[in-house]
Amino acid sequence: MEKAKKIKLFIGLSYLILLGLFLFFFFSKFSLQDFSYDFIKENRLYFLELKNSNLFLILIIFLAFTILWVFPLLGFGSPIALIGGFIFGKWIGTLVVVLGLSIGATFLYLFGNYFLKEIIREKFLNRFQNLEIKFKNSEFLYLLVYRFIGGIPWQLSCLLPTIFNVKTNNFFFATLIGIIPQIFLTVSIGSGLEKIINQNLEVPTIVDIIFFPEIYVPILAFFGLVLITIFLRRLFYRE
Repeated sequence: MEKAKKIKLFIGLSYLILLGLFLFFFFSKFSLQDFSYDFIKENRLYFLELKNSNLFLILIIFLAFTILWVFPLLGFGSPIALIGGFIFGKWIGTLVVVLGLSIGATFLYLFGNYFLKEIIREKFLNRFQNLEIKFKNSEFLYLLVYRFIGGIPWQLSCLLPTIFNVKTNNFFFATLIGIIPQIFLTVSIGSGLEKIINQNLEVPTIVDIIFFPEIYVPILAFFGLVLITIFLRRLFYRE
């Protein structure tokens, strides 16, 4: 038992070290200034032609990147959803982002279930113990509601179900279905940003962006979704 704990600790520390090294080298080579409006505008047509001529390959690469973005890079959904909408549009973007995030989240759940389960139970079981009975009564249904309403940081939301020993296939499919509404709205905003950049030679003002129909419609829908999830959250997490 002691040897197994040491092996888990070694693998976990190795993962954190490799993740830290990757982030260090990435940010030492790139900065936010490299992704300016002019850069995006000038290279938009190039990326569009590349996507149209190699759509399947680009989809596979983006799917793989999305999975890695969640695990092991511990990224959250909004940035990758905006990029997915910008590159692929609303429908294909939603499909590939939801699939990638779900696979990545499942990998993160499996990692947490094996390496971090005891720590998570110690830190969060008392706080979320009221959910344990709900998950036992109808695991998939409550996982689905849990993924839909959110309210917990993405990385933690992938790890908390380790407390309740949920089945991996239930976790994957509940995530796949539950995150569709918010991901679709975020992808729609990314798709709208692509159209704005296509129509404007200069950087548009924030007012121009907000009042663009393909921006303010999903934003309003997103706020409506937030209000719904806040209401459901109070019902779901109450004692």
